[in-house]
Amino acid sequence: MAALLSDDDPEPSCRFPAGPLYVPVRPGPSGCAIRLFRTPLGERTAVGFTSGHRLNVTLGSGHPSIRLSAPALRALTAPLGVTTVTVDPLFTALAPTPVAAPTPVAAPTPSTALAPAPASALRTA
Repeated sequence: MAALLSDDDPEPSCRFPAGPLYVPVRPGPSGCAIRLFRTPLGERTAVGFTSGHRLNVTLGSGHPSIRLSAPALRALTAPLGVTTVTVDPLFTALAPTPVAAPTPVAAPTPSTALAPAPASALRTA
């Protein structure tokens, strides 16, 4: 069945994929809470993936998720002021990598810091 288009709206009539989405959650003491993300412009958004594989590729394997339809996801996040649902986001930040502690550098002692250069190190023109 072809999507209906109108002259005023260049987008298809159905803006969401068919079927439930894999929505990342965070387990808590009273159940699961939907994780909210930010767009590159800083706007809060709910995120859903069309497959568990896409969720694992983007967020890492073993990330907890629940299955929700797009309208249900939108209804859950609307009271929080989140009106955007992003499906299958393509760009994500890389996972943080542990940084080794910097090695301490010994401070120069006052006697060597202000010592004149040896005469052999000076060149004449």
